[in-house]
Amino acid sequence: MKRFEIFFGIIKIPVDLVMTILGFFFAYQLRLITEPIPGIAKPIETFPFSRLAIFYSGILTLFFIILGRTLIKFIQFILLKKGIGRRRLAIIGNNSITKEIYNYLEHNIHYKILGLIANDNENTIKHLGPISNFPEILKRIKPDEVIQTKSDLTETQNEDILEFCELNHINYRFIPDLLDVRRTNIEIETISGIPIISLKPTPLDGWGKVYKRTVDIIGSTLGMIILSPVLLLTAIAIKIDSRGPVLFSKLDNDTPAVRVGQHGRLFKFYKFRSMHHNTHDLRAKLADNNLRSDGPLMKIKNDPRITRVGKFLRRSSIDELPQLWNIFLGNMSLVGPRPHLPEEVEKYQQHHRFVLTIKPGLSGLPQISGRSGLSFEEEVKLDRFYIENWSIWLDIKIILKTLYIVLRGYQE
Repeated sequence: MKRFEIFFGIIKIPVDLVMTILGFFFAYQLRLITEPIPGIAKPIETFPFSRLAIFYSGILTLFFIILGRTLIKFIQFILLKKGIGRRRLAIIGNNSITKEIYNYLEHNIHYKILGLIANDNENTIKHLGPISNFPEILKRIKPDEVIQTKSDLTETQNEDILEFCELNHINYRFIPDLLDVRRTNIEIETISGIPIISLKPTPLDGWGKVYKRTVDIIGSTLGMIILSPVLLLTAIAIKIDSRGPVLFSKLDNDTPAVRVGQHGRLFKFYKFRSMHHNTHDLRAKLADNNLRSDGPLMKIKNDPRITRVGKFLRRSSIDELPQLWNIFLGNMSLVGPRPHLPEEVEKYQQHHRFVLTIKPGLSGLPQISGRSGLSFEEEVKLDRFYIENWSIWLDIKIILKTLYIVLRGYQE
């Protein structure tokens, strides 16, 4: 971020605060002048408290913002000096620009340069191997970021590098004119006067993560409180209807039921039990009745494992409500791609794995755009659109439309 943008951001907060207070009391006095309140002989002509006090409040606010930022920067500096939080960086290519960037970032406390991936070996810079072996090298060194400076690669090589970084959640940056840019989330910055373009898979970064997590915590907490009677009645209905636990949280062999989350991490998954107890292992035997032959997912026709209450729970999506706890814990989000089983994710094609870029969600674009009537490829396209075009307003729109669909009794 440029210095003037940081300065503007710091100044904007106290200025907005002072102007809001002044505007409020100006409007308040104006109302008293034009519409006197009964019982008051004449309008109050004095300001409720000293304007100088408001000015001092703005100055103090500015002081504490600067102090807080300075303290955060100091703590960050101490941690970086100890090697905590430093970005592991690999550079692809070896030319004059490579050397300049390497020399600049070598002394930057925010980065730890792992070396160069290049066909020619230079003794002055750590050589990791040839470009043709970049997948094996990147898997071995596990960088956080990659900067590509080599511009004479084929279009296929460039696309392979970009796709590999996307699928393995590595931040990819390159010197301009290396690739035909077709992504929407682009940031341009300079390093030692050299322009560098960053391609981000999603705008859900920085404060975006904070906003989304805040909405998730507030939404899941309110959801569990407001829906607590529904949760209790559902639990009672499940216990009366069939033998077994209320929640589906363990498989037949007593191992936790898990789903694949962000970046491929597994997490313990909760939902109301809608099937007869100890029938999960019959899934493989019922594969011939799968209605979803277009992808790795399974939806079994006339599934004999589903209980009477379970049919209603699935049709109304009430069986998904315990995932509010997953959202509160931070394993899931209110909105995002649906979480899938590990065995389903194993059958993903390469481009399907892009949906693992963010946390899975309780609802998402596919769920409000056709649900099970969509093919798996259509679901992936919608999830990809959501990831690449995320905004807090898009989340709110999806949440409201999900509530509308559930309340009107969506019929699959």
